[in-house]
Amino acid sequence: MSNFFAMISRMKYINRWGLMNNTKNENISEHSLEVAILAHALVSIANTRLNCSLDADRAAVIGLFHDASEIITGDMPTPVKYYNPAINNAYKEVEKVAENKLIDMLPDSLRELYRPLILDTDPALAPYVKAADKLSALIKCIEEVRMGNNEFLKAKASIEEAIDEMDLPALKIFREEYLPAYYLTLDELG
Repeated sequence: MSNFFAMISRMKYINRWGLMNNTKNENISEHSLEVAILAHALVSIANTRLNCSLDADRAAVIGLFHDASEIITGDMPTPVKYYNPAINNAYKEVEKVAENKLIDMLPDSLRELYRPLILDTDPALAPYVKAADKLSALIKCIEEVRMGNNEFLKAKASIEEAIDEMDLPALKIFREEYLPAYYLTLDELG
């Protein structure tokens, strides 16, 4: 018997943004779906507009599993995780242990198929998944601020600054051409 998929299904119980006053809670299952969609979009933009030849489907799947370790560790708030290098390094070690625990839940026949997805070991796709993760956080901030929740203003500015520092042309295209729509109402989108 393997507990892996039952454990993965528990992503829906781990809430994000635990230190923030949210107008709508977000769990890591919802976040991971959005990261998968955004990673696929970023790689698709890179392939079609920037003459890259990357696997958008694989980027999406890596995005689905990118926070799977948080089923075991919980979601560490960013201000705590990055408070100092010692905490950040210790948390990375805890994440590795959690990732390996999840992989060990798989039967031998599936373990090597899922290992690179959970460990995010694809150096060509990792920047796209990381950018998608940041974009998802920015979109959450945009949604919260649009709902009048000023609690997210500083987080939004901080995430925008982090995205500005990323050297990923597909991300720049997404920000210019697709991100503005996240500021629109449903009627304006239609």
